[in-house]
Amino acid sequence: MTEREFEKLLTEEDKIKKAFVDHTWSEIHSEESWRVFKVMSEFVEGIDKMAKIGPCVSIFGSARTLPDNPFYKMAEEIAAKLVRHGYGVITGGGPGIMEAGNKGAKLQGGKSVGLNIELPFEQKPNDYIDKDKSIDFDYFFVRKVMFIKYSQGFVIMPGGFGTLDEMFEALTLIQTRKIGRFPVVLVGKEYWGGLFDWVKSTMVSAGNIKADDLNLISLVDNPTDAVKVIDDFYAKYLLKPNF
Repeated sequence: MTEREFEKLLTEEDKIKKAFVDHTWSEIHSEESWRVFKVMSEFVEGIDKMAKIGPCVSIFGSARTLPDNPFYKMAEEIAAKLVRHGYGVITGGGPGIMEAGNKGAKLQGGKSVGLNIELPFEQKPNDYIDKDKSIDFDYFFVRKVMFIKYSQGFVIMPGGFGTLDEMFEALTLIQTRKIGRFPVVLVGKEYWGGLFDWVKSTMVSAGNIKADDLNLISLVDNPTDAVKVIDDFYAKYLLKPNF
């Protein structure tokens, strides 16, 4: 039985208890060695496939967004516009906003990439990912590296904890200059407005971030403005997608 199969059998209580169990050096060495090679294999597969895709924009958002939701339709339209403007689209590969992003890209004949994560609920690959651009991950941190390393911009649709994690990961790496200052576009001023009012009134005033850091973010309300932010950013550098 593999570690993944074993973990799926464990209840939440089992997992908590397992964290407190003492292991012998032999058990630790065997388990951690296996994990290191599994992480390496995910990096190798991800880099091998992603290095060939060309300029892409990542679209993040909730897996729970239904097709009749206005934000699903907006994500689909944003992806379609991005493809028409020369970009490919990367999503988390699952349902909801991710499906909408892949659908918009696929129906326009553009590159549609899905970075799927193995989860016990919600997540399974959607039907709009290019067959040669669907990658499965066990580890969130490996998957996030692929998003960050191979994206030329980030579009953030309404979502939950996972979406916040992906958004703040991108912002942190840009703020700390670990990656370039790629455009980060939040779609839905009403949805995101309260969060960034708090960021301004609390985090900035406490001195935990600079007021200039807020310039890393663009808040928009429609697909045209979302794609315009990305186009305008690269126009400054006289850069265009090379598909």
